Amino acid sequence: MDGHLIVLLPIAAAWLVAGVVADRLPRLDRARALRRRTGWLLALTLTGLGLTAAVLAVGLTSAGATPVDRAAAGLGLAAVPALAVAVCTVRRLRRLRAGAGAFATAPETPAPHGLRAAGAHPLIGLPVQVTALATMPPVLSAAGLDLAADPRLAGPAVTLGGLAMIGMGVRLALRHSRLAERALPEPTAPSARAARPLHV
Repeated sequence: MDGHLIVLLPIAAAWLVAGVVADRLPRLDRARALRRRTGWLLALTLTGLGLTAAVLAVGLTSAGATPVDRAAAGLGLAAVPALAVAVCTVRRLRRLRAGAGAFATAPETPAPHGLRAAGAHPLIGLPVQVTALATMPPVLSAAGLDLAADPRLAGPAVTLGGLAMIGMGVRLALRHSRLAERALPEPTAPSARAARPLHV
């Protein structure tokens, strides 16, 4: 096993698990479970960010050809979505965890639709899942499957990656919109207001 594959595997694993947890976050209908799972996701994203930043920092300061240098070169693609996670996702996760904590006094307290909509926001799930997707090419390359080396594979791989990101974004946006609609208060029908008795 190549040295830089050993460096890349924990990073890719952290981001992949974070992507799965982020995808399942809006399905939780209990406030305590939502708070607990948000804490897991926050820990996973901070771990992924820490590992990614550490490898990139070592790669930038070192001029050698060590396994960490080669891993850092492969992680260049994941740097941009990881930055989006650090800027957007972490702050939203902290707010979501605090909001769920306010309702989590009892184990079976339902999670409000507003909190579930916040958990489904594309700025939580999409940057994490795109970062996880961006860690796959360097892992595959380190494992011996270099898609960029063969022009016949590079084009379809880039196309599939782009379509996967678009599909994830559309799916997350639709789910967030559906949950946000449920969180809106139901309008009072005019007929119901007219049917009320008058009091003088």
